Parts: sequence; C-alpha cells; structure tokens
Amino acid sequence: MGSKNTLLPWIFESVQDLRFDSALDLFSGTSAVAYLFKSMGKRVVTNDFLKFAHDLATATVENSTSTLGIDDFAALGRPNRRRRSFIERTFSDIFFTRDDLRFLDTVWSNLESLPTRWTRALALASLTRACLKRQPRGVFTVSGSSYDDGRRDLHLPIAEHFRESVEVFNSLIFDNGQKNLALRSDAFGVVADVDLVYMDPPYVPRADDNCYIKRYHFLEGLASYWQEPGTEIVESSRVKKIAKRFTPFSYRRTAVDAFDAMFRQFAEQTLVLSYSSNGYPDLATLVAMMRRVKRHVDVVQREHRYHFGTHKGVANDRKLVDEYLIIGR
Repeated sequence: MGSKNTLLPWIFESVQDLRFDSALDLFSGTSAVAYLFKSMGKRVVTNDFLKFAHDLATATVENSTSTLGIDDFAALGRPNRRRRSFIERTFSDIFFTRDDLRFLDTVWSNLESLPTRWTRALALASLTRACLKRQPRGVFTVSGSSYDDGRRDLHLPIAEHFRESVEVFNSLIFDNGQKNLALRSDAFGVVADVDLVYMDPPYVPRADDNCYIKRYHFLEGLASYWQEPGTEIVESSRVKKIAKRFTPFSYRRTAVDAFDAMFRQFAEQTLVLSYSSNGYPDLATLVAMMRRVKRHVDVVQREHRYHFGTHKGVANDRKLVDEYLIIGR
C-alpha cells in the first residue's frame, strides 16, 4: 500500500537534475525510492518506525555485500529441538496452513545462527515477502480463503515462497561505493547530514483507509516475533491484530501542523514531497507551507492509478489520482 515502485522512472526523471550527493528517505516503507537513490550512486539514509520496513531497508539499502548462501538457507530451515511455537499456536485457522506456521516458527528459532545483522535482515525481509505473496490480496485484515482466485502464489507453501524470496533479495544486493544507513525512528527524531530529503508520509484518509498496521500487523509482529513493545496482540481481534500506531499525518486535526514542522525541520536541505490529489491538506496548502522555508518551489504532476489488491473492482475511478512531487530549493 502506497508503494512508489511503478512511479520510479517518473521520480528519477524529476530529481536527476537536482544537485545532491546524499538523500534521506524519511518514510522509507518498501525502500523502493531509497533503492533508486542508491542506484543513482547517492549516499542514502532511510527511516521508518515500522520494524518490517526497517528490515527491508537494512537488507537492500544499507547492506552492500552480504547475501544468504546455501548453508545459511539450510540452517534457517533445519529442525530445531528448541523450535518456538508461538506462531503456530496463535495463528492456526487464521492465516496459512499449519505447516506454513511451523516453518515461520522454525526460521525464527534458527535466526540467530546467521552471522550478521544484514543476513538476519535479509532473512526477515524474505519472510515478509513470502507471507505477502502467500496471503490473499497481501493484507491481513481477513482470515480464510474467501479471496482465493486460484493464483499460484496462494497455493505455494511459505517455505517455497521463502526460497524464491531469498533469491530475489540476493539479486538486489550491490555496493554503490557509499556508506548507506537504515534508521528506525519517529520522523521528527531523525538527524541526518544529507543534501536532499524525500518525504512520502501517510495521507489523511477519506475513511479508515491508510493504516499500515491494520493491513500488515502480522508482518510487524513477525519482524520481532511479537517481542517488541507495541506488538502485543489485541486478543478480542479475530485476526490477532496489534494496536495502531499514532502518526500526526493521519488526522485532519494534526496533519497541517505536522507538515509545517517537517518542512521546518529540514529547511536547510532540498525538499521533495511525494503527494497525491486524494490527500489532505490540498496541494495549494502544501505549496504555501513549503514556500515559508524555501525560496523556489516547483510542482511536477502526473496522473496515476493505484492498484491495491487483486480482487474485482479494485481499479475503480477512486484510485485514479494526480500524483505530485513538490520540490523546494
């Protein structure tokens, strides 16, 4: 949800002539834009307060050389007498088969056998991708198989998805000659010595429609094996969700002040805000706010259709929006 992957060519065209050697992706999410900056040879800093997003950034942006080898892969799937069973006990008859859940417990039980935090991040990123591919529509708001449309991904065991995902992530690893860094913090707590700040915060929804935890709570819990504060399961929830995390960008009463504070926080850097015509506040308000801290503000615009999910009717008129890059220099 919200990934800019299909917009990367447009983003590249829009920023390639800007003068910058380093960039901060303040809300990195899938790390698609951060990886673009890395591919451009920039020194990249990523940030996201979600653990599973931080793992993606650590694995693909900060990591420059480490991959998961055959021995590592074998060690992760090896039977373990001390195998944990939390996932199997908690999520049976909700998500995935019992064999799938046991595999996730097994990998987590063997995770510490990996030699570095980059290889562990690669393993966790691969688990994230495997679970997304295996789950109908890639979201964890519903249980059962009511959205099963017969696709291969929905019937392939998670162990096989994991193997394929390891291959995918291994193929992404490269050294761009820079010391890149993945941070995990509230956006307002980030301090980074960079030339450009790319900002893609959550948008105020028309309904309760932009909560990443609501859709991806299983992935956020899996990233720490439900051991971090804030990943306690809401037992009354059918899908065993975790509590929503507050961000001021998601509420009308706080969004304007949040944007203003963010622009002022990074007033010394080139600002690139990614935004959409279905967001709040509107374009004119955001441009006016950015002009308080930047002398030159330009808007690059293109039409874009978001395809979130695979069920019938998802590509409706509501998903067709104008996408903006608001650039302040």
